[in-house]
Amino acid sequence: MYSEKVMDHFSNPRNVGELADANAIGQVGNAKCGDIMKIYMKIENDIIVDVSFKTFGCGAAVATSSMATEMVKGKSIEEALKLTNKAVMEALDGLPPAKVHCSVLAEEAINAAIADYYARLGIEPPMEIRTCKCGDCHAHE
Repeated sequence: MYSEKVMDHFSNPRNVGELADANAIGQVGNAKCGDIMKIYMKIENDIIVDVSFKTFGCGAAVATSSMATEMVKGKSIEEALKLTNKAVMEALDGLPPAKVHCSVLAEEAINAAIADYYARLGIEPPMEIRTCKCGDCHAHE
C-alpha cells in the first residue's frame, strides 16, 4: 500500500518539532480527515535556512510533512513556492488515492508559512501563494 519512502519518512520523520526561532509559521488542517499540519520556518535573506513541522494525523500526513520540509530546506522563497503536492508525492514514490489530500495539505502548509512571513514583514505576499481558506482544500483536487 505505501512505498518504502513513505514508510521511512513516517518511521523516521525529518525536521520534527517546534522551531524556537521561527519567523514564519503556517498551519492548515482538514476537518473531514482530522489531519493538522504546522510548519515552522526560519527565513533569512529570502532563504529558508531551517524548517520543522508538527503534524497530527495519519502516517501519510507525517510522511508528506517530513518530505516537504526536506524539499524546501535551504531553498529560496521563490523555489519553495513552486513546490507542488505532486512533487511531494513523486518524491515519496506515490501515495494511495485516498491519501493524496495529505500532500495537498503539505503544499498548503508551506505556502501558509511563507504567507505568514510576509505578513510579519507587513508586505503583500506574492500571487503565487496558493492558500485556501475554505478548510476543506482537498475537495479541490
